[in-house]
Amino acid sequence: MSDDRSETPREYHRPVQRPASTFDRRYGSTDPAEVSRAAHATASALLTRVRDEPSDEVVDRLVTLTDTHGIDTLAELWSHSPASSLPGALWRLYLLQLMVRDDARTAALLYERGRTVRHGVDIVVAGAPTPAGPEELMALVNEILRGVFTGDFAVALERAASFCRVEAAGAADLADDYDAAEPDRAAALTTRALRLDTYAGELTTCAGLWRRHSLT
Repeated sequence: MSDDRSETPREYHRPVQRPASTFDRRYGSTDPAEVSRAAHATASALLTRVRDEPSDEVVDRLVTLTDTHGIDTLAELWSHSPASSLPGALWRLYLLQLMVRDDARTAALLYERGRTVRHGVDIVVAGAPTPAGPEELMALVNEILRGVFTGDFAVALERAASFCRVEAAGAADLADDYDAAEPDRAAALTTRALRLDTYAGELTTCAGLWRRHSLT
C-alpha cells in the first residue's frame, strides 16, 4: 500500500479547536460539583429530547456542532466528566469527530495501516468502506455520531470503539516505521495509539452501561 507522507495542503475544513491541544487543556471552576451536575444534566437532556423527537434539522446541527462553535462549547461542561458517564462518552465521540476533521488525510492513512495489522471484528463493526480515504472517514464519524441521536446508542459507542482500535493499530504500526529516523514523530504516534486504545476501552464500557440502563 502506498504510504504518502509528503506534506500537501489540506482541502478539508479545520475545526475551531484542535483535539490534541484540547486533551491537555484545563478548565477552571469555582464550583466543580456544580459543573459536574450541569454536565450530566445537559448531556441527559440533549440526548433524551432528540431521541424522543428526532428531527433531521436538529440532528444535523448536533452532528456539525463543532464546525461552527468549536470544541470549547462542549469542553467547559463535559471535558472533566468521568469516562464512564454520559457526558464523558459524548465528549469522547466529539473528540474523535474532530480528530478526523482536523487531519482527515492522516486519519485515513492510520486507518488503512490499522486495517492491515488489526485482526478480528473491529473492522467490520466500525463499518468503514474499503479503501477508506479522507472523505470516507469523515462520513463514517458523522454517521457514528448521527447514530447516537437516531439509532442504537450502544451500537454507536461500539462502532466508535472499534474505529479507535483500528486507528490505534495503524498509529502503532506507523510509529515503528519512524522509530529509528524520526523518534519524536514515532513518540507522538505511540502516544496517539495509546490514547485511542484507552478511548476504545472507555467507550466499550459505556456501551455496556447503556445496555444496563446505568450510563448517567
